[in-house]
Amino acid sequence: MLSRDRDAGLVRVSAGGVFLEGNLLIPANAPGVVLFAHGSGSSRFSSRNRYVAEELRAAGMATLLIDLLTPEEEQIDMRTAHLRFDIGLLADRLVGAIEWLEQEQRTRAMKVGLFGASTGGGAALVAAARRPDRVAAVVSRGGRPDLAGPALPHVTAPTLLIVGGDDTPVIAMNHDADQQMKCPRRLEIVPGASHLFEEAGALEQVARLAGDWFKEHLQLP
Repeated sequence: MLSRDRDAGLVRVSAGGVFLEGNLLIPANAPGVVLFAHGSGSSRFSSRNRYVAEELRAAGMATLLIDLLTPEEEQIDMRTAHLRFDIGLLADRLVGAIEWLEQEQRTRAMKVGLFGASTGGGAALVAAARRPDRVAAVVSRGGRPDLAGPALPHVTAPTLLIVGGDDTPVIAMNHDADQQMKCPRRLEIVPGASHLFEEAGALEQVARLAGDWFKEHLQLP
């Protein structure tokens, strides 16, 4: 990713008492904005999430990719790897980002979707349960919805769970989560895909599924 692309739409998001850097890009007449929650040890520069975000923008949706940890916290997490599994902290940051979108003039009228990957999937579901008034749809890619625990039955936003067909342990976790959830939901298994969806065509299928889901649920009435 070129440095100039990394700076496109650069914003500082106030969330949970800290400032987080992000990239907010808004196509003309976007009906909704998708907030990305990256996975374990990743950042807003994740090539996979950036690819999905680009495809969502091509479909007319705004996107906000943020770093859920501050630079100082990322340095700590590189040594300890514990903050990336602090679902409560990550969900707090996502809720803060949702509140920031409410206050931002360009996005305050938009419906909000959440796209979570890996541990970010668990955090996205907790945030959706906390803000049912604002979160209109959730997509989890290779997510850990099990980490959302008791929040699962309280998610009201339509939720799409996408799992790779070769990601056996995570398939089981998503099946269990699906049984606990009460909202409109669907579990999609991408044949032949691993946890990171690195196989040819796998990420393209994720982007298509996510795009269709968000287009259905983020459109203005």
